[in-house]
Amino acid sequence: MTAFVDPAPGSYRRWFIFAFGSLNFVLSMFYRVSTAVISPALVRDMNLTSGQLGDLSAAFYYAFAFSQVPLGIAIDRLGPRLTIACSAVPAVAGAVVFALGETSNQLILGRALLGIGMSGNMVVILTLLAAWFPVNRFAFLSGTAVSVGVLGNLLAATPLALLSVWLGWRGSFLFFAAVNAVTVTAFFVVVRDYPKGAAPTRAKSGSVLSGLGTLAGMYSYWAISLSNFIRYGYFAALQSLWIGPFLIFGVGLGEVAAGNALLALGVGYMAGLPLWGTLSDRILRSRKNVALPTMVAFCLVILSILWWGPGVPSWILLGTCFLLGFTAGPGQILYAHIKELVPPTIIARAMTSVNFFTIIGVAVMIHVLGYALGQIPSSVVGPEPFHPLWYVGVGCVGFVCVLYAFVPDSQALKPKKR
Repeated sequence: MTAFVDPAPGSYRRWFIFAFGSLNFVLSMFYRVSTAVISPALVRDMNLTSGQLGDLSAAFYYAFAFSQVPLGIAIDRLGPRLTIACSAVPAVAGAVVFALGETSNQLILGRALLGIGMSGNMVVILTLLAAWFPVNRFAFLSGTAVSVGVLGNLLAATPLALLSVWLGWRGSFLFFAAVNAVTVTAFFVVVRDYPKGAAPTRAKSGSVLSGLGTLAGMYSYWAISLSNFIRYGYFAALQSLWIGPFLIFGVGLGEVAAGNALLALGVGYMAGLPLWGTLSDRILRSRKNVALPTMVAFCLVILSILWWGPGVPSWILLGTCFLLGFTAGPGQILYAHIKELVPPTIIARAMTSVNFFTIIGVAVMIHVLGYALGQIPSSVVGPEPFHPLWYVGVGCVGFVCVLYAFVPDSQALKPKKR
């Protein structure tokens, strides 16, 4: 039996860090999709076009993605606690600017500021979990934190709609600006960057470019980054946009039935995150031997949808949607994998760089799938015109399966030779 060093045995503080870090990530997931449910009010109050609504949604993702490299440098140099405190300024400002905006450009600015402010919430909690918990609990805890964070997507649905009825969409965003400020203040009070007596090695002032150069020269970094670009980008593009039209116009479901299928997709994703993390940490003690087989399974689930026809049984439909989310979840393990392949001084930069590809993949795959479909979804009947969505998925996921197969497994969980 391999003994893993516990950096903070008996610590209660680390569980508060886990709780507040997960809550911060809930806010990030909320802001990602928060414009969907209030879009009718935005169109009515601001006379926005569909193109402007698309710009609002995309502004968050692009600002979020392009913040990742400077964010990683800041975490490595300043530590996660001070970094998240600084990023709270654009986060709260963004919610206020959005709430008070009188033009589409002001709303876009607010969303961009929110993207910058939320850009560090996931990587900060991952960095803190790596510092406060043994290595053989990282994948499970990080998966659980992300699974909790997915609740933010649910918060941006019916709860936001009800709050908007009560306060209006402007009042709702002012409310969440206040929640954001309180949460970050509590985070700053409770969190410490590392357990007492376990100070990490900080990146030296002249090592920023050399650290990025180290990543750029690693095959594993590019294979892992592209794997998350495709795996999460494709899944999120389906979840946030394209699977809805397929279910309604391609399969012929009503809105309620399509909503049930989307719920199964989200539940599968939430269920997979901690389960695959436990399998990686405690049972197989491997990152690659969990991530690669599930990536192949994800590809096969996508392929199976090509055989759907009108009148597909509901148990197949719901089960397949659940499996899509369930097999997409292990992409989170790739953060643990890259963390354990790079020197300690560039861990944050490695994870934020991978996160850049993960987030930008969503925006790119939304456009790629739209181009592949090539027509207005409401103008088609039957599942066949939607087949290009699944061809793209099978081809892209299959390609990164091959790339990732050549990445060496992490040795952090392997028994040490005496």
